[in-house]
Amino acid sequence: MLVQTTSDSQTFLANRATGHIGLSVVAADGVTRRAQVHEHGSLRARFPNTHDAALEAVIVNTGGGMTGGDRFSVDMSVGERASLVAGTTAAEKIYRSTGPAAEMAVTLTVARGGKLAWLPQETILFDRARLSRRIDIDLAADAALIMVEAMVFGRAAMGEALNEGAFIDRWRVRRDGALVYADTAKLDGAVAAQLGRRAVAGGAIAMATVLVAPGGQRTLDDELERVRALGDTFAGEVGISSWNGVAVARLIAKDGASLRRDIIALLGALGTQVPRLWLQ
Repeated sequence: MLVQTTSDSQTFLANRATGHIGLSVVAADGVTRRAQVHEHGSLRARFPNTHDAALEAVIVNTGGGMTGGDRFSVDMSVGERASLVAGTTAAEKIYRSTGPAAEMAVTLTVARGGKLAWLPQETILFDRARLSRRIDIDLAADAALIMVEAMVFGRAAMGEALNEGAFIDRWRVRRDGALVYADTAKLDGAVAAQLGRRAVAGGAIAMATVLVAPGGQRTLDDELERVRALGDTFAGEVGISSWNGVAVARLIAKDGASLRRDIIALLGALGTQVPRLWLQ
């Protein structure tokens, strides 16, 4: 009898999850509608009923999380004068990896007069998780964007700490073809010890970045002042500044629940409501 064998690496790769969402939306008679939806693998896009002119898209990971070797990508395009709010059904969980990193690639494109609110729930990294993520954004000269990305390193409420792991996050934002924002963050190895450093997070395990790029000639002065006026009402630490026509807020907190409350308060000051699934 002939017995065929495969290497451990081949078996590992064959069992990794993949997922892709390709979504483009257009405006018709003042209402945003789907133009094209492509789904592959573990990712799905759902569109709750809404009476708003903006379209709401909800990303679902049917696999329940990601682990080493999984590869997911999201590609969203907002047409001229269209408006899209995109979020997730739940927090994304990144589980322990014994080998390569889980990979996530996000590409967002907003055409003239378009508006995009990218508001996924937080990403939770478990002990020895490995995640590599890249976010690329292309905005037309007068396109508007507000986006949130929140990370939680372990789950304090469940007694789960992220002691070792790896996380690399690359953001690139272009306005009318010109690079206006570039940021890369990296934690590798003893993550808990690195987060404990005063110059990194001072022991906080939850952090977020909120980026605002208003359309047209609109300035950010009023929004910045409203955020700063919240002052000591935040549970964690929040700082916000602007340059190159974008504003970036950094948030850190002792846990995911505190971070979420601060994000909701900050977005409220910026005139943005979180998707209903955040509140359930």
